[in-house]
Amino acid sequence: MSKVEELANMIDHSLLHPTMTDEDLKRECDVAKKYNVASVCIKPYAIKMAQTLLNGSDVLVGTVVSFPQGNTSIAMKVKETQKAIDDGAEEIDVVINIGKVLSEDWAYIDKEIKTMRETTKKQDAILKVIFENDFLDDDKYKIKLCEICSKHKVDFVKTSTGYGMVKGDDGKYSYAGATDHDLKLMRKYSEPGVEVKAAGGVRSLDDLLRVRGLGVTRVGATATIAILEEAKKRF
Repeated sequence: MSKVEELANMIDHSLLHPTMTDEDLKRECDVAKKYNVASVCIKPYAIKMAQTLLNGSDVLVGTVVSFPQGNTSIAMKVKETQKAIDDGAEEIDVVINIGKVLSEDWAYIDKEIKTMRETTKKQDAILKVIFENDFLDDDKYKIKLCEICSKHKVDFVKTSTGYGMVKGDDGKYSYAGATDHDLKLMRKYSEPGVEVKAAGGVRSLDDLLRVRGLGVTRVGATATIAILEEAKKRF
């Protein structure tokens, strides 16, 4: 496998912006297929469409559950997951209940992650648990989540949705996404069998190479073309 292929195999091509049309999604699935990335992370309604468009390629179809706020019940997350898998999703990125994390209701979070893991494992689907680190201003929350995810042997811990906007004192919204601090912390406190996905802010080849050096094995990216075209030039 070439260097460029190795890097492409780290990318989940993210197709989740609310304004994306069906034509946009079709075009970007073609991009994913052309560059042979690891997966597309598609809107739930478009799973079947993506399966058709990516037929004959090695690109996996992933989707999101309880996205982006994580507020649905455990039972509803299971139903969303089951529907997604029935439609053809092979990877599930689920947002944990952030309010429960901040309430330190660890019994609830343990049950939520355990239930999601059991649901995906039964059908050989990959599970990525999204922390939404921008809302977790104390590292203790992230560390505890890593420990629970390790306990239940999820496939990936993931930094962010890309849409977890924090309102500042000036009334404007912003987010940091995948910071080096958080990536180091998540790699340190997750068991070796749990991989780390960086989402939010990986926009260039240098970004990708940097986070890979921190132990990241997947990234969510919208700048796939720019990243991999630069990789072709450099390698």
